[in-house]
This record gives sequence, structure tokens and C-alpha cells, in this order.
Amino acid sequence: MATPNYGYEKRQKELAKKRKKEDKLKARAERKAGHADDEQSPDTDADAPSGEPAAPNPGN
Repeated sequence: MATPNYGYEKRQKELAKKRKKEDKLKARAERKAGHADDEQSPDTDADAPSGEPAAPNPGN
């Protein structure tokens, strides 16, 4: 019977923890950046349609 590789398990746990922390910081930065954008131009929305119909997709 093989013995458990505790070093590998520990490393994987540390990597998962680090990844989770980075994701959390990234999400926090995005929220903060999004909040700052909202304050600068609350009535202007870049994703809003301009009244013109969308151009057909040439690939279809």
C-alpha cells in the first residue's frame, strides 16, 4: 500500500488558498473600479443601444 504524500496535499491546499485570495482581491478591485465609474458618469451607459439596429453578423 502506498503512503500518503502529505507534502503534495499541503502544496495543493496552499495553492488553492492563494488562488482564492487572488480572486477575492480581483473581485474587490473590480467592484471598486465599477463603483468609481458609476460615480463619474451615472447617466451614460456604454452598453446602451444607440437607437440603430445592430449590424448582422457576417459569419452567419
